[in-house]
Amino acid sequence: MSHELRVKAISQVTDRIPLPSKVPSRLEAIWATDVFTLSKMQACLPKDVFKSVQNTLKTGGKLDISVAGIVASAMKDWAISKGALYYAHVFYPLTNATAEKHDGFISVQSDGSVISEFAGKVLVQGEPDGSSFPNGGLRATNAARGYTAWDVTSPAYVMETDNGVTLCIPTVFVSWTGEALDKKTPLLRSNSAMNKAATRVLKLLGYTDVATVNSSCGAEQEYFLVDSHFAHNRPDLLLTGRTLFGKSPAKGQQFDDHYFGAIPERVQVFMQDVEERLYRLGIPAKTRHNEVAPGQFEIAPFFEAANVASDHQQLLMTLLKITAKKHGFVCLLHEKPFAGVNGSGKHVNWSVGNPTQGNLLDPGDTPHKNLQFLLFCGAVIRGVHTYGSLLRAVVATASNDHRLGANEAPPAIISVYLGSQLEEVFEQIAKGDVKDSTHGGMMDLGVDTLPVFIKDPGDRNRTSPFAFTGNRFEFRAVGSAQSVSGPLVAMNTILADSLTWVADKLEAELAKGTELSNAVFVVLKEVMDNHSAVVFGGDGYSEEWHKMAVEERGLPNLRTTADALPVLKEKAIEDLFERIGVLTPVELESRFDVYAEQYIQTIEVEAKLVVSMAKTIIYPAAVRYLSDLAEAIANVSGIGITIEKEPAEKVAALIQSMTDNVSKLSAAMVKHDFGSSEEHMQYCAQTIRPLMDKVREYADALEGEIADDLWPIPTYQEMLFVK
Repeated sequence: MSHELRVKAISQVTDRIPLPSKVPSRLEAIWATDVFTLSKMQACLPKDVFKSVQNTLKTGGKLDISVAGIVASAMKDWAISKGALYYAHVFYPLTNATAEKHDGFISVQSDGSVISEFAGKVLVQGEPDGSSFPNGGLRATNAARGYTAWDVTSPAYVMETDNGVTLCIPTVFVSWTGEALDKKTPLLRSNSAMNKAATRVLKLLGYTDVATVNSSCGAEQEYFLVDSHFAHNRPDLLLTGRTLFGKSPAKGQQFDDHYFGAIPERVQVFMQDVEERLYRLGIPAKTRHNEVAPGQFEIAPFFEAANVASDHQQLLMTLLKITAKKHGFVCLLHEKPFAGVNGSGKHVNWSVGNPTQGNLLDPGDTPHKNLQFLLFCGAVIRGVHTYGSLLRAVVATASNDHRLGANEAPPAIISVYLGSQLEEVFEQIAKGDVKDSTHGGMMDLGVDTLPVFIKDPGDRNRTSPFAFTGNRFEFRAVGSAQSVSGPLVAMNTILADSLTWVADKLEAELAKGTELSNAVFVVLKEVMDNHSAVVFGGDGYSEEWHKMAVEERGLPNLRTTADALPVLKEKAIEDLFERIGVLTPVELESRFDVYAEQYIQTIEVEAKLVVSMAKTIIYPAAVRYLSDLAEAIANVSGIGITIEKEPAEKVAALIQSMTDNVSKLSAAMVKHDFGSSEEHMQYCAQTIRPLMDKVREYADALEGEIADDLWPIPTYQEMLFVK
């Protein structure tokens, strides 16, 4: 790309006219119109069939397969009424993406005529190729059969694009031998295991009417928008989702003027268009705002059941990308698309509860007396301390490594923030003397026209990776491009394990004749005696904490994915997943193999592109500028004027340093004789990435020296600020 094309791109961007957005006059008029909801089922299914489906949804029991044909016919008729000619089993392989194959409703009859047909067997089961997706050795070309199976707990919907309408049916994806090849199957298993353990604890607390306990999730999605005229002229953005080169502009985010600022008109039109699509799909988008970095934004939904929330989160990411293209943007979900400004995360707000006992992580007004809350919160503390390395492993990706621990996101050390009120309560528990819990009191701003309001009993700690925020825990280390399924599986699993431990201990105390409340506090005291090291309310960014966490509290500091992923191979983690019934050892090993390969391939692709861009884009521009400088110096010297040669010498030195490091990087990339995936990952982390950073260091320095009319690719200033 030449300077002329850069100028043309800026002109095209600034001349864009925002497309009109579809803003409904009433939300209720469009809410879930593209979803085959329970109310739509009730309207078109026989009463006994509807009750059967409804019972499955309420109890989590098996679907009566005899009703599948009737449901399929009703679903087909509804989808056709919405314009659908095709259906797809939608599933979530180990790629963080969504997969689907479209099949037509068309069925050719013996006389050559056609009818629309959708049998119950087709609704319940599909058969995609299992070997063509990442599977960690669970499938092969000569053993490729895979199955999709209808997940009745996540509603079917129609997806409308400019090219037509498709009925989409959420499914699980398993191998012919029964192993999970997807993200959904372990999530459903983990929720079932957590429900079993939670129900046991609640019954020990004296509840007789205990409804199914579900985990819930609300994931805050951060993202960047870059105009397509710029993005399409950045090979690194197109192929890797992040800029591999780029000098920071004079102004970045240092003025804090973008966060919660006025949303640019064109961006707001895009947001409204996204929201309209989300509402039609029954996805409860609740919040939109500018984020900290220029060009960065956030959308956050309302809480939903974790399984549905996970499906909706995948849809949300898909719609962000599709709608961005329509509005002339490219939506970047990478955790660190731009150096020097904040990256993007996905804060996963997680809680557990049911209709009869409510939110089990709600402390109420007197948390020191709320036995139900204290037991569940204590179980979380125990789980995070015992399996903190697992929580680090499930957010480990090549892209998230750029963000974690960079004074903009939580550190790689997993700790729990409770807030001052709950921290005090649990300290009292540890001392064996629980008396009271502090209250926030009233906030009087000293101005008569301003309201007096209730102050929260604790502050908010943005440096904590796992923070209690009023009635839920917020896992802030999750990457913006990740599926939320992995983190949800981990949280549900460690909670199920801890609740099982709590139930065993509580049963033993009650068997001794200990009064219930005393028995609860005996169990909680043991939790705090053994696991209080994970509770931390200070500055998670500080070096003091990093040192204290490791040396005094024994918390793991797994800085990179190469350090964190091998946790999945540890015997304790293997035993955990097998004991709780979420993943078999074979399934867990396959996930390590897939994620390790993804990490290695990501870095290798980036390294190849660094070499290519340095050689074919940056080097020619730099040499051209050096030639211009040399010619200018020679010309003015010819008329007796002396010009400093230092700029030319500096550019020449930078060119040499860049090319030297390109050569080192190219040589390093040749090595392939690794004894294990762990060794290969460490080589990528400790050798390849530092060499990539060195090439970038000199290339970015050259950008600061080369004349603007010679710089060939869009700059940070253009991409971040020109909307």
